[in-house]
Amino acid sequence: MKEFALIGVAGFIAPRHLRAIKETGNNLVAALDPFDSVGVLDSYFPNSDFFTEFERFDRHLDKLKRQGKKVDYVSICSPNYLHDSHIRFALRQGANAICEKPLVLNPWNLDALEEIEYETAGKISTILQLRLHPSIKRMKETYDNVDTLTEVDLRYVTARGNWYGHSWKGDISKSGGILSNIGIHFFDMLIWVFGKVKEISIGALDLQSASGTLLLERARVKWFLSLKENDLPSEIRSKGLRSHRSMKINSEEFEFSEGFTDLHTESYREILKGHSFGLNDARPSIELVYRIKKLYGDKNN
Repeated sequence: MKEFALIGVAGFIAPRHLRAIKETGNNLVAALDPFDSVGVLDSYFPNSDFFTEFERFDRHLDKLKRQGKKVDYVSICSPNYLHDSHIRFALRQGANAICEKPLVLNPWNLDALEEIEYETAGKISTILQLRLHPSIKRMKETYDNVDTLTEVDLRYVTARGNWYGHSWKGDISKSGGILSNIGIHFFDMLIWVFGKVKEISIGALDLQSASGTLLLERARVKWFLSLKENDLPSEIRSKGLRSHRSMKINSEEFEFSEGFTDLHTESYREILKGHSFGLNDARPSIELVYRIKKLYGDKNN
């Protein structure tokens, strides 16, 4: 059984990590979040120590290490702009880091993490769960060796309320904006399935929506991301639903709306077996997001 600590336990994504730690037969010894609405711990690890101050959390893990009880993994669910710092903290504790997407906001942050990973005994893993989705794995097998360009149309709309713009997710300096916060998994999936990015074209980019086209080695991709309720199809809104995911391949709908529930647990199983997605796996999509932002900035200057 491995010992875990978790940073960002009050966050939206944290319960998936708590569940994954529990379902893989491991233990959470300490958790950190500046917000104390963490009753979710009772459902998974009621005996975990909890801290609202980083300094006390740091001191507690250091004490455990000196007692020969150091944690094996630190799971990181904190706001995106803190990932880089919290990964380095984990490795300096002598632990491995498991970090939510996006691993970092800028490509040069990966270079610095590569250095500290080399200097320490720790391993940095990230959650790229779409690569573990059964339908997407089959899609990769199908299109890995296709010689002609595949036409892909990807649309993802997930409506967010007024709160979003007042949270760290609405601050582009902290979240990286819609491309980093929402689009990164889809970009990773597309590159993983259809190959390297050859050309980029940008249609629009603001705090709530983005669109463009990508020419990959084996596909031409038209993509659209939005947080606006009005961008939901009318039939989706009429059902009271607030998200819509659609991907068409050569004009045929590709179904991958089911099967997401257990992908964090599956990710943890693979990480614990030594089959994790690391810095080099995360790099292409992070570099793509950076290039899109720079291209859009250059386009409007």
